[in-house]
Amino acid sequence: MTKASDIRTKTADELQDQLLGLKKEQFNLRFQKATGQLENTSRVRQIRRDIARVKTIQAQKVASAAKAK
Repeated sequence: MTKASDIRTKTADELQDQLLGLKKEQFNLRFQKATGQLENTSRVRQIRRDIARVKTIQAQKVASAAKAK
């Protein structure tokens, strides 16, 4: 699980890379679930929340950049 304070220190490119990695992991977990190979079911929820956390912080950074202009 990623902390919001750790995410806030990253640049926009790093956030985008992290989001891409999380989405790939989410896809793999969904695939494992469909084939009956998923062992750690709580990981699905953690990934979903981490994705939401990254998207929220991305939106906050965009909003603060727009407000600064």
